[in-house]
Amino acid sequence: MSSMRRNEFMDWADQYLRGELSVDDRFAFEKFCLDYPEFHQIFEEHKRFISSWKENERRGLFKKSLHRESLHHQAPAKNDTAIIKIWKKLQMNAGVAAAVALISVFSTLWLTGYFTSIKKASSDYSALRREMNTVKKNVNEQNKAIQNINNGKDKIPTPIHFGATGFMLTKDGYVVTNYHVVNGADSVHLQNNKGQAFKAQIIYSDIEKDIAILHISDSTFKAAKSVPYTFKRQISDIGEDIFTIGFPRDEAVYGQGYLSSKTGYAGDTIAYQISIPVNPGNSGGPVLDNQGNIIGIISGKQKGIDGAAFAIKTKELIETLNRIPADSLKGNVVLNTKNTLSNLTRTEQIKKIQDYIYIVKVY
Repeated sequence: MSSMRRNEFMDWADQYLRGELSVDDRFAFEKFCLDYPEFHQIFEEHKRFISSWKENERRGLFKKSLHRESLHHQAPAKNDTAIIKIWKKLQMNAGVAAAVALISVFSTLWLTGYFTSIKKASSDYSALRREMNTVKKNVNEQNKAIQNINNGKDKIPTPIHFGATGFMLTKDGYVVTNYHVVNGADSVHLQNNKGQAFKAQIIYSDIEKDIAILHISDSTFKAAKSVPYTFKRQISDIGEDIFTIGFPRDEAVYGQGYLSSKTGYAGDTIAYQISIPVNPGNSGGPVLDNQGNIIGIISGKQKGIDGAAFAIKTKELIETLNRIPADSLKGNVVLNTKNTLSNLTRTEQIKKIQDYIYIVKVY
């Protein structure tokens, strides 16, 4: 909710208000609103808007009904009685009152930023879907745990967690992933392709851009000599060949495709639309061009459209890094400026970057 996301939230909220959700889904929605006050506020504003709209609609129907009755009983104009004259005056006042009510409703919505929130919803699409799935998954896991306790089984439940992807920014342990991946985490661990796991701390979060900066705080971590890729600050071109490596499962998976739009969902300017098959575990993974430059960070996919995914532009990542307060850092964040992947085959590129991409495990 952290700046689909809101657009799909509005659909979910409408289903809740219309009573179309199952008991479990209603519980998931209510829990989600409690966990994310910013979306609870949007939900309350949406309810007020719907209520005001329905009230005005009822006034309009009542007005039409009165108008039909007046036409049915209306005498010739030249013989208008005092009662009919009074009725016409009241009819005019009712119309003015309805117009004033509509203006008041829309003015209130504009002043409270409702329409701004709707516009911003386009950039929040993917993370909300992930949050919704996480809530539902946790609810289901908790229900299973309760059933197992009642049955006398699995007396020590396994901690609930899920995985995603992150990749190294600097040789000394700074890593980037999506904010929605680590939001609400008690602890975060990064596992490399050799199976080694390191504890990480969340250094900084950019909710609007869905970016989280981590730092490996584990004493067993050894800094690399350098990272092999660079970070492209310029906007890439439509049709450019791209690839990614991520962890939709506990093993690195390669994906290949092309850049299909310079903007994300509904024209979101902080993201690209990319044509690469992705799954929830790919969130936070790198998107690279043929020369081995990082051009973006996978943030999610569009429901109902196969192969349509979104990636936050590297330009936005760099702007986020520049905003991190100095006292939050454990040393400077210095991005690599020497690319050692550009002259390699794709197979060799993949071999070289796998050591710098992690499974992000959130507990």
